[in-house]
Amino acid sequence: MEFLDFTNAEAVAEYEAFVEEMGGSFMQSVRWCGVKQDWLHEAVIVRDGGGRICGSMLVLVKKFPLPLKAFLYSPRGPVWDYEDAAVLQELLLGVWQLSRKYHAYSFKLDPLIEETDSKKIFALRAAGFSFQPWQPDEKTIQSRNNYILELQNRSEEELLRSFKGKCRYNIGLAKRKGVTCTVCGRERLGDFQRLMEETGKRDGFRVRSQAYFEGMMDALGEKCRLYLCEYEGQPLSGAICVQYGGRTCYVYGASTAAHREVMPNYLMQWEMIRWAVEAGCAVYDFQGVPCWYDPQHPNYGVYRFKTGFNGRLAIYAGEFRMVFAKHYKSAFDRAMKLVGYQKLA
Repeated sequence: MEFLDFTNAEAVAEYEAFVEEMGGSFMQSVRWCGVKQDWLHEAVIVRDGGGRICGSMLVLVKKFPLPLKAFLYSPRGPVWDYEDAAVLQELLLGVWQLSRKYHAYSFKLDPLIEETDSKKIFALRAAGFSFQPWQPDEKTIQSRNNYILELQNRSEEELLRSFKGKCRYNIGLAKRKGVTCTVCGRERLGDFQRLMEETGKRDGFRVRSQAYFEGMMDALGEKCRLYLCEYEGQPLSGAICVQYGGRTCYVYGASTAAHREVMPNYLMQWEMIRWAVEAGCAVYDFQGVPCWYDPQHPNYGVYRFKTGFNGRLAIYAGEFRMVFAKHYKSAFDRAMKLVGYQKLA
């Protein structure tokens, strides 16, 4: 077991190549550290007998001034072959060392494993993690309920034919009405921010700052794209999309209430799916579908919209926790509520 030297370009490149080859999340990329600049960061590496990386885990460190404790978090980690328990134990040896270094209260991870994957869940529980099955009202750092579209060995034409009829019609309608969808640079983030603020006010959620989105585009580089849909010179919808490890993710999206009749959101999703297909990705991830189980909920429309693309619901197992200092649990949980999950994500 070793820790990544972030100042060594060759070591970082080797780490990135492993995470991407294994289909790891962009949140396990070293690039993600540039987005989470208010966190400290470490990366644990395990090698096989031939010196090749066989396991890795990016760990973010959130330090609290009182009581001089820290929280360790591996977003969508670790990256390793779940069949190899010895590698996981080596990775956790590194986490234990980090817990002592930073006086950590606890460690949390939320890997991209679905709740039906009992074998992988067992591997993490056997390693000492506590785990609670999904509950409808549970708040987690990352979304547990995503909508995904499988892309492997499917052409654009096959995918388009597979969409529900109304979805195909709306994509065509947007084109016929003259809606354009363009990949833009960070100079258009002001337009996106205005759309985000309108969306947040309308749907009742807190909005990231423009500086955050600028940092995201800078840190992720060519892996991150800003899409804007416009009609008669007016931005109608926008999205920040990230492509990494064979998966293209619709991370942030926003829209105005104006001119909904020209269906810009359908065209925008289609253009991002086309980017995923061009890159040979296996999955297009629409990300969260809050309250998919409750047709009466105000946010149910998010789920209804995404089902038009005829993908599938993916419910992830959720968060696994390891506690190092139980007597700090109640104080830490109160701090988490004060900080808010959005700031941790």
